[in-house]
Amino acid sequence: MRIERRKPLAANIGLLGVGHATYWQQFEGLLSIMHGKQATLKSKLEQYESTIIDFGLVDSSQKAYEALRAIQSADLDLLFIDILTYATSETFAPLVKMLQIPIVLVALQPLKAMDYSKSTTFIQLCNDDICSVPEFCSVAMRMGKNPPEVVIGTLEGDSEADAELASWCRIAHVIHDLKHARIGLMGHVLETMYDMHVDPALITKTFGCHVLPIEPDDVMKHYRTVCEEDLKSMKERIRSFFDTPDPQSDEITFMLRDEDLLLAAKVSVALEQMIDERQLTGLAYYYEAEEHSEMRKLVTNFIVGNSLLTSAGFPMCGEYDLKTLMAMLILDRLEIGGSFAEFHPMDFTRNSILVGHDGPHHINIADRKPVLRSLSKYHGKPGSGAGVEFKIQEGPITMLAITVG
Repeated sequence: MRIERRKPLAANIGLLGVGHATYWQQFEGLLSIMHGKQATLKSKLEQYESTIIDFGLVDSSQKAYEALRAIQSADLDLLFIDILTYATSETFAPLVKMLQIPIVLVALQPLKAMDYSKSTTFIQLCNDDICSVPEFCSVAMRMGKNPPEVVIGTLEGDSEADAELASWCRIAHVIHDLKHARIGLMGHVLETMYDMHVDPALITKTFGCHVLPIEPDDVMKHYRTVCEEDLKSMKERIRSFFDTPDPQSDEITFMLRDEDLLLAAKVSVALEQMIDERQLTGLAYYYEAEEHSEMRKLVTNFIVGNSLLTSAGFPMCGEYDLKTLMAMLILDRLEIGGSFAEFHPMDFTRNSILVGHDGPHHINIADRKPVLRSLSKYHGKPGSGAGVEFKIQEGPITMLAITVG
C-alpha cells in the first residue's frame, strides 16, 4: 500500500538546441533533422513530471543572447543544452557565463555506430553530438564556471542515457521545491541538543526557501474544532493503512488502544488543516507544553499524522531539526524516501549497525504494512500514545546528512 502525494512533483526545465549556421546551406535537409532530434529529446523529457520550455535552436552569437534573455525570464530550475551537431562555443558562452542554474549538456546521437563503408559527411554531422563537448567545457572554465555535466549516448534505445535524463529531472524537482518551499518552524530545540541550533536565515541563504514561525496554537485551534465526519474518515484511513498486532516483547508497548487511535486521528486532521491554512511545504517542530495539559496531549501525538504527511511528500521532523528536514525534503523529491534516522546499537557479530528511529517514518519505503501500537511512554521525551513501526525494503540505502560548516 502506498500513500499518494499531496501535491504532484513539479519543475521548470529549459531545452535549447545548438548547431552551426554554416551547415544549413551546405547540407540540404540537415536543419530539419536537427529539429527532429530536438523534438525527440523534448518528448523524452516530458515523461518526467516537469514543464519543458523549448527555446528553439541557437546557431549564432546573436541568437544565443536572445535565448539568454528568454531563459532568464522563464524562472527555470535546470537547462538542458542539446548539442545537435557541432556548434561553436559562441552559442554557449553567454549562457554559462550569465545563468545561475544547473546546465546539462546532452549529446545523444541517432546511430550507435556509422556504417563506415557508406559514411558521408552528412551522416557524420547528424551524429556529431559529442563534438562540441570539450570546447564547451573549456569555455565554461574560462568563464569561471565548473565544466557542465554531460549525458552521452544514443537518442533511442539507450536505457542508461534515459536514466540519466530522469535523474536530472528529479534533481530539477528538488531545486524547484527548495526555491519555493515554505518551511514551518514550531517550538524550540530539545534542551541540550546543541547540534540542532541553526540560523533560519542560513537555510534561506543556502536553499532559497522561506522559513516561517508556527505556533503550537496554530494547530490547537484546528484540533478543537475537528468535526465528526473528518475524525471518522481519518480513523478509517489509519486503520486501513496500519496493522495493529499484539506487541512481542517490549514492556512499554500495547495493542493499539481506542483512545490512542482517536487522539492520533484528531491530531492528524488538525495538522493537515493547519498545513493547508499556512500553505506549508514542511515542518520542523518540538514542544513539550505543561504536564497533563491539552496542549501536551496534542503536541506529543504528532507521530501518526507526521508519518502520513511525510509519506505524502510533506516532510515533518521532530526535535526542531531544521537541517534534517531539508535533507528529508531533498530525498523525497528524488523519490527515494526521506525518513528520519539515527544510529543505534552495533551488531559486532555481523559487522553492522542498526539504523532507524522509534517515531515517524516515510512509510512508502516500507516492505510491508506498517505497524501501529500504543506506547505507555516515549523514551527520552514526555507523553504517550500511538507509535509507528515499519521495516525498510532490503537493498542499497542512501543516507544524507546536512550540517553547518
